[in-house]
Amino acid sequence: MNNAPDFLIIGAMKCATSTLHEQLALQPGIFMTELKEPNFFSNDEEYAKGIEWYLSHFKSASPDDLCGESSTHYTKLPTYPHTIERIQKHLPDVKLIYVMRHPIDRLVSQYIHEWTQGVISVDINQAISKHPELLEYSRYTIQLKPYFETFGQDRVLPVFFERLLKHPQEELEQVCRFIGYKDKPVWDTELDAKNVSSERMRKNTLRDFFVEAPILKDFRRMFIPKSWRTQIRSLWTMKKKPKIEPQQLEHLRTIFDEDLAILGSWLGISLSCDNFKATAQVSSGNWIDLS
Repeated sequence: MNNAPDFLIIGAMKCATSTLHEQLALQPGIFMTELKEPNFFSNDEEYAKGIEWYLSHFKSASPDDLCGESSTHYTKLPTYPHTIERIQKHLPDVKLIYVMRHPIDRLVSQYIHEWTQGVISVDINQAISKHPELLEYSRYTIQLKPYFETFGQDRVLPVFFERLLKHPQEELEQVCRFIGYKDKPVWDTELDAKNVSSERMRKNTLRDFFVEAPILKDFRRMFIPKSWRTQIRSLWTMKKKPKIEPQQLEHLRTIFDEDLAILGSWLGISLSCDNFKATAQVSSGNWIDLS
């Protein structure tokens, strides 16, 4: 299959996958899709467009390029139940990269993202009960196990968000070795991080029209004081970082500690909510033999 992806960044959501995507795109000989989230194998409406539509996103790649794309929907079970079978059908030899973050931090970041998109409008404590996907997408073993069963653990590279931030060059080199890149990649420190969600504003169709319409740009600057513009913008901005109530936090820790214990056994390390960040910063992702 010409110019088909050699690798996929499959998640997890809100774990700097956009940053990794952009850093890989900067390396000579690596082609990353301009559309960062094709979601072809997960979303029914995208899959219905057909494999040729999907492959068209790679048509600009050179014959010798390593090709990849990033779609965090690929590790959003049970929301997208047909993802893995579709990937296996069309890309049976693909390599897979999965980035993991402290599960509670990831949950909070997803909540902020969903709030800005207008998907969630309630307090985070209510949202945890009303939107089970907030928890499910942070249960990494639940997301990974079907990939192991389908492709084998050697085809899935685990990456820790915390280590990626602390040792970006080393982690980029690890990713590139995994995908078969022969040259030495270089991490671009000037590239803005793509995963800063706390500064995002809630979507609003009318406001977005006035903010983004080029024809109104000069009008805004000339006639609307900056202090007013800032005050108006703040109406759609989350004022404080969401705070999880102690009882709810303990509930999350219980759930995630159980999942992290399994994940740690797969990696040959001890993992829990309490030690996740410190351990992740010093641990290179290598699965132990699970067979």
